[in-house]
Amino acid sequence: MPYDIIGDIHGCYEELLELLKVLGYEQKNGTFIHPDGRNLAFVGDAADRGPQSLAVWQLLFNLEDAKKLFYCPGNHCNKFYRYLKGSNVQITHGLETTVAEFKQLTKSKQEEFRKRFIAFYEKLPFYNRLDNEKLIIAHAGIREDMIGQPIQKNIITFVLYGDISGEKHPDGRPVRKDWAKAYHGDALIVYGHTPVKEPRKKNATINIDTGCVFGGKLTALLYPEMETVSVPSKQPYIAEKFHDYGDY
Repeated sequence: MPYDIIGDIHGCYEELLELLKVLGYEQKNGTFIHPDGRNLAFVGDAADRGPQSLAVWQLLFNLEDAKKLFYCPGNHCNKFYRYLKGSNVQITHGLETTVAEFKQLTKSKQEEFRKRFIAFYEKLPFYNRLDNEKLIIAHAGIREDMIGQPIQKNIITFVLYGDISGEKHPDGRPVRKDWAKAYHGDALIVYGHTPVKEPRKKNATINIDTGCVFGGKLTALLYPEMETVSVPSKQPYIAEKFHDYGDY
């Protein structure tokens, strides 16, 4: 089954529509269908920071209703879920943009959206295993020894946040270890979470978060063709937000 796997959208709805058009998707009955039967998959973090997070969520809800969605949550999805459940979360690091949109809805629309999002989130797998487990999609990646194991807290933390130890950079960002360097599995792992200027291939992994919300581009990986397609961002460029692995 062929997939078009899209990197972190972060509320960049216009760029998403443009990318879907470039990929050949057509809007039918409120959702997007590919004439060649291709399927849309996403690495998570559909919302926060960008200008139209709720529109992106609605597009994903429509794909789910049409049974045409493959999605795994990112850390921003998880935080918004906890916010809607009433947990005491800090409305920072981009969540404030989504919450502001949410609060512009009428009270009845807020409740309708809240129920829909919670139901949507609670059905999501923490990572997707596709094409007879030859393709793995996980927001921040996943170690080989975690694949197929019972879901426990350490696996949830890894797929949402990456290989973190609690250390932080001077600007407050968490230090993320380069787990992909140590990955030697056969399954292809497609992930995002860490913005890079160009899709980053390492062993049988590829990072397709090309920092659309930071002025980079929105990227899709065509599978099994292993080609990437991108559209430029409409957002201001912020160079310091892009990670340099130093081994391109």
